[in-house]
Amino acid sequence: MTTDSHTARDEDPAFALHRGGKLRVESSVAVTDHEGLALAYTPGVARVCSAIADTPELVDTYTWRSQVVAVVTDGSAVLGLGDIGPAASLPVMEGKSLLFKEFAGIDSVPIALSCNDTDAIVETVERMSPSFGGINLEDISAPRCFEIERRLRERLDIPVFHDDQHGTAIVALAAVRNAARVTGRSLGDLRVVISGAGASGIAVAKMLIRGGVGDLVVADSKGLVYAGREGLNDAKAEIAALSNKAGLKGSIETALAGADVLVGLSGGTIAEEAVASMAADAVVCAMANPDPEVHPDVARKYAAVVATGRSDFPNQINNVLAFPGVFRGAFDARASDITENMKLAAANALADLVGDDLSADYILPSPFDERVVPAVAAAVAAQARADGVARG
Repeated sequence: MTTDSHTARDEDPAFALHRGGKLRVESSVAVTDHEGLALAYTPGVARVCSAIADTPELVDTYTWRSQVVAVVTDGSAVLGLGDIGPAASLPVMEGKSLLFKEFAGIDSVPIALSCNDTDAIVETVERMSPSFGGINLEDISAPRCFEIERRLRERLDIPVFHDDQHGTAIVALAAVRNAARVTGRSLGDLRVVISGAGASGIAVAKMLIRGGVGDLVVADSKGLVYAGREGLNDAKAEIAALSNKAGLKGSIETALAGADVLVGLSGGTIAEEAVASMAADAVVCAMANPDPEVHPDVARKYAAVVATGRSDFPNQINNVLAFPGVFRGAFDARASDITENMKLAAANALADLVGDDLSADYILPSPFDERVVPAVAAAVAAQARADGVARG
């Protein structure tokens, strides 16, 4: 370790903020005398344990379980960094837990697993699940992430939510819905092109289809995804069957000609000429971080609405607009699952918050808008009750 690297870290405010970690555990009751000790621990705690053993659902009343999320990763697909492993991913997981607490008042525990095997991750999360009211899967590479989430949702009776998929999809649908309004169109009028067929690309495609977009095509590193294309994994084959009504083949540039919306989730680069070929009043959501697929200044030459994943440009598509409120609503309803309708409800509630202030540079509320979490939570909880997955 060189002196120069030490000096650089000492001068970097990010390192100063992260020193010692960003989280700590604090007690919610005071123990100041023998009576309090006897109630908090032995012998008083035994009465509570026995009650839970006799009536298991009491665990959500007499422990923190019902209000705590496990933020679980294997560090294999950290945003912008890739497969950096569990230890290096821990600052991101701490950050996620910090956002749960700051935005929704939800406690969470970052858990970085030293295994990449699908079976091992599913078994590990299942075995530790009695301690948690919900599971937030984070930064697990595709296509394993799809199988891991599916199996955990089948096995557990608590919400399981892969935020890279569904948080992104919820905010993207809200953004595209409001961008359509800005340009005087509905979702059904739009032809959408998605660059990227990883976890977020597939999830956004499914969400936009459920939301009612007219047509949609997904592109991966080999070109456009279409039914019958050789070498598709199960997730891509599923989206191929749901999308690309015109049966387009070839490159993403082919699909962008005359398209209404570009959603970038690939981290690749899209040529200015391809953006210029899009329809009038186009929408560009270039969400790769830190470098969007097309720079916003370039996109604005041709698009009526431009959004990115960055905070230094208007219309940031940020998952923090979704996941705190989604879990808050799921917890408030004591939901056993997070259904597709609950995700749609979250997206619609988020879009509705913009209201009459809607403009080309304001299609989503700010993450610091205090209305966001209550509005999303209320919509999610109401939909959980409508879908029959609420227990309270």
